[in-house]
Amino acid sequence: MFETSKDILNIVIAISVAGVAFFLCWLMFYAVGSIRQVYKIAKEARRGVEKIGELIDVVKDKVDKSAANLVFLGEGLKKVVEVAKDYKSKKYKNKSETTTSKKRTAKKKK
Repeated sequence: MFETSKDILNIVIAISVAGVAFFLCWLMFYAVGSIRQVYKIAKEARRGVEKIGELIDVVKDKVDKSAANLVFLGEGLKKVVEVAKDYKSKKYKNKSETTTSKKRTAKKKK
């Protein structure tokens, strides 16, 4: 079977090359799997960042619309306060006129 030591050397070299090839294939398989996982994570992170950007845009739009509505609401409240002040001042003015006229009537009767 083995005629010389050269035959044994050739068999050992063949087994060694097959082992190295096997381990290189195994290493490449795991390296490709790891790179694939990194790609998936990067893709998900990119999607997350896009969603956060969309959320920020939505919040910004809502705040802008709310700010516009608050301006109108503030103007409306200002008008209501003015009307209330006018009503109150007219009410007190009418009350004081009524009181003054009653005092005049009372003085005339004396």
